[in-house]
Amino acid sequence: MKALVFDQFGGPEVLKYREISEPVIGSGDILLEMKAIGLNFADVYRRKGNYHLEGQPPYILGYEGAGIVIQVGSNVNDVSVGDRIAFADVPAANAELVAVPREKAIPIPEGVTYESAASLLLQGLTAHYLTRDSFSIKKGDIALVHAAAGGVGQLLIQIIKLLGGTVIGLTSSEKKRQVALSAGADSVFLYNDSWKESVLDETFGKGVDVVYESVGSTIMDSFEVTRIGGTVVFFGMAGGDPVSIDPRMLMDTSKTLTGGDLWNVLTSHEERVKRSSELFEWIKNGHVKITDTSFSLSEGATAHEYLESRKSTGKILLIP
Repeated sequence: MKALVFDQFGGPEVLKYREISEPVIGSGDILLEMKAIGLNFADVYRRKGNYHLEGQPPYILGYEGAGIVIQVGSNVNDVSVGDRIAFADVPAANAELVAVPREKAIPIPEGVTYESAASLLLQGLTAHYLTRDSFSIKKGDIALVHAAAGGVGQLLIQIIKLLGGTVIGLTSSEKKRQVALSAGADSVFLYNDSWKESVLDETFGKGVDVVYESVGSTIMDSFEVTRIGGTVVFFGMAGGDPVSIDPRMLMDTSKTLTGGDLWNVLTSHEERVKRSSELFEWIKNGHVKITDTSFSLSEGATAHEYLESRKSTGKILLIP
């Protein structure tokens, strides 16, 4: 089979599309012929060597995708050849064939495309737990969403609106501002402008109920625009490490800092299917829409360059 591989850490140029051995499935696995693969910043970090990779070269990136079942392990009795399956956390997805453990296999319902499933799971499940678990959005809540034009950002906007909240977005350019507005944000401000003042003006000096903080280096700014008794949800540091937080500040302002990680939520097959099912229903009903840009898997290096350029909005897919 063909796969996108690399033998040493580095820039996008280390990625090569070449023939390698097909995966051998275990008794509890299924083999997928991949139809669409999600590209994420975690893939960039692994390619650079920032994240630990198990095994020996050639390394294969990718943890998210969708495909059709072409083989089933001897101990798998509830999945059949021909079934449409997606997954959110299975390694070596940048290949034509991927071995998927049964407990990580998520059925794709009719009415949801391979591309939508591959675009939705990691970022969609992240947006889902952020709005359901980290801070449960209710009608009337005002939320500030950092990086609002990104994949998670656009999904957060749509889900918060669906749950009855109001969304203020932050982006880095006028083009991305328009993307966030198109996703449904009520107002969007630019990082280069006096955004803290604008957010406070927008909330009549009170501040927002919750900030979805994915930049990291802006965490103290986020606290400044959070109301007394409000919450900052920290789930990423795309702009650099956050400073240490003084618990006395939290006490004095009755504010809450909470963190979130998807893998602390997806603890069982049942949990994966339950949460994914709600996302898939929103897609089918048109309540949530996904924007994506596709590259062929053989153009993986170009796709990585595009992702790292910070010019992309929405999801990037690799198509075998």
